[in-house]
Amino acid sequence: MYGKKVKLRFFFVLLILFILILSVFLILKSLEENVVYFQSPTEIKTLSEIDKKKIRVGGMVKTNSVSVNEKEVKFIITDLKNEINVTYSGAIPNLFSEGKGVVAEGYLKDKNFFLATKILAKHDENYMPPEVKAALEEK
Repeated sequence: MYGKKVKLRFFFVLLILFILILSVFLILKSLEENVVYFQSPTEIKTLSEIDKKKIRVGGMVKTNSVSVNEKEVKFIITDLKNEINVTYSGAIPNLFSEGKGVVAEGYLKDKNFFLATKILAKHDENYMPPEVKAALEEK
């Protein structure tokens, strides 16, 4: 019915389409593994179960909650409704201080304890991460 050239073009178009779909799928799958979700302490308290995935917890560093010793820093992140205890081992950003906005990236041990692997502090007194600002405005 169709000539040899038409069949060859049709096969070539199908092959290109298949390769395109496969590459988009692989890109999205690899990005999915690197996504880190932001949550406030209130959202963490309402979780039904604790995942072992890396998450970000954001809010304000509670006043008089920072405890620094040789190996680690312990502090409390609050969204003015709920609080979560954070432990971090590593270099603290220079702008990290009590009463300032912070985002901690790491793993949730339970609904009250968070083990941070990275601390992100704001870069000046007027900046607040958009996720933290939105979460605080909701509350």
